[in-house]
Amino acid sequence: MVNFVWLGMIVFGIIVAAVNGNIEVITKAALDGANSAVKISISLIAIITFWLGIMKLAEESGLVRALAWLVRPVLRFLFPSVPKDHPAMGAIVLNLSANILGLGNAATPMGLIAMRELQSLNRDSDTASEAMCTFLALNTSCVTLIPTTIIGIRLLYGSTDPTDIVGPTIMATAFSMVAAVIVDRVLRLIYSGRR
Repeated sequence: MVNFVWLGMIVFGIIVAAVNGNIEVITKAALDGANSAVKISISLIAIITFWLGIMKLAEESGLVRALAWLVRPVLRFLFPSVPKDHPAMGAIVLNLSANILGLGNAATPMGLIAMRELQSLNRDSDTASEAMCTFLALNTSCVTLIPTTIIGIRLLYGSTDPTDIVGPTIMATAFSMVAAVIVDRVLRLIYSGRR
């Protein structure tokens, strides 16, 4: 559906430009947009690489295991069907850690590993398990303490204070994560009552 919306906006823009005799604006906008996207992507590689390296060091040094041990009570509450020493727990911790640091791109590989590990525990491979649904809700709405990617983009565009976004980001993502956990629990209760 979203593809049709984007297609409609593009076609409408081309038609308006053609009617007004400014069709060259389309080519210029496309080239400028592509140029800007490449510059931003290359600039953000350094930020993402740095934090991916930090995450790898944390994993290799045992910090992830220690973090998993610290958050074990919360994870046990959120994922009661996952055994405590299952590899899914480590992948979930890494994914949430990357999300907390504002590195959605770095969180994606760990999220895929976590889902694969959770799928290995799933009895019905055609339906998402409760743990998979909970993980998806957390991954989508995870609290972000340091929005590094957004700070990097604001810095690239010359923001006078690129870290202004930190407070509002923490507040908004904290509320969204609490809401996601509550909705997940409510839906679990409703669904379990229907069985």
